[in-house]
Amino acid sequence: MSAGIASEWGLWAVLLGAGAFGLWAEGTRWGARLSAPVVAIAATFALSNLGLIPAASPIYDRVWQWLVPLAIPLLLLRADLRRIVREAGPLLAAYVAGAAGTVLGALAAHALVPVPEAARLAGVFTATYTGGSMNYVATAEALGLHDAGLLAAGMAADNLLMTVLFVVLFALPGVRALRRRYPDRPGVEGDGGMRGAEAALPGPLPAAAALALAAAACAAGYALEALTGLRGSAVLWLTALAVAFATLAPDAARRLADAERIGVLLMQVFFAAIGASAHVGTVLRAGPALLAFAGTVLAVHLAVILLAGRLLRLDLREVVVASNANAGGPTTAAAMASAAGWRGLVTPAVLCGTLGYAGGTFLGTAVGRWLAGG
Repeated sequence: MSAGIASEWGLWAVLLGAGAFGLWAEGTRWGARLSAPVVAIAATFALSNLGLIPAASPIYDRVWQWLVPLAIPLLLLRADLRRIVREAGPLLAAYVAGAAGTVLGALAAHALVPVPEAARLAGVFTATYTGGSMNYVATAEALGLHDAGLLAAGMAADNLLMTVLFVVLFALPGVRALRRRYPDRPGVEGDGGMRGAEAALPGPLPAAAALALAAAACAAGYALEALTGLRGSAVLWLTALAVAFATLAPDAARRLADAERIGVLLMQVFFAAIGASAHVGTVLRAGPALLAFAGTVLAVHLAVILLAGRLLRLDLREVVVASNANAGGPTTAAAMASAAGWRGLVTPAVLCGTLGYAGGTFLGTAVGRWLAGG
């Protein structure tokens, strides 16, 4: 018994270590190009396929069952919907158009690119290109897609294409022929400060309170799933509850400063578990097809958001930042706006990206279930 417990703790140490390694690597030049999730996946993928850790373990199931649901509310405590609608401005219109383009792209990919689990993958990519990696994971859970090989290959394809997309988005405002077709809106280079920030609670209290709230949301979400009989709906319920709290009690939610950090760490452990349970053959077989699948989604998304921005007479800079918020989430969108000197778009970028966190799982789940026939 003690040997078995020791080996389980050893595996937990590997998963946590790989997650931490990914976060560390993201601060380096090479790691920033890959992203923390992909580094964590690659690390445990290598260990697993070299036979140094098991490719199957009850611990990986526990990560799915316990850590993923707990992480989701922690990452949503800034999703104040009233503030998003009030402050996001024209960027919100571009963001909504981009989300519509993502849905159309997922439908096109489902029709044109043959891949295993096409309906569920269409839902997963809809979610991740509306919100981010958290939505990728949550939607996979809601749709019952637990094939580690497909998920790992999908994450690899997503990361590669995201890099290409970000390069394109940075370059587009510099294309004079395209820039002339969009108006220059005043205020884009204005103040980018986040308003309404609240002082965090002292000591370990924010972390304890955040974990307690996240656990309560999980308990309520799974209770509502049992009560309604809607299989796989627990993630949707707990997402709705977390967003409701962030919207109805925004000051209290913002004081829980450690919530997002804990959520990011828990998601890193999940990515490490995905890498550990992914078989090299599945990843190699699925990779090129998933690259084409995800590429179709993003190509249609970009075409739609550029057209919508032109029709709505939005600034091209607003359009590209909104596209970044769709595909990469609040962090990358805000970083892009800040790096380009568009300080007036930093706060709207964060707000629209956070809206994606709040709604991406619902949209992706709806698309996946609809394409699967319910």
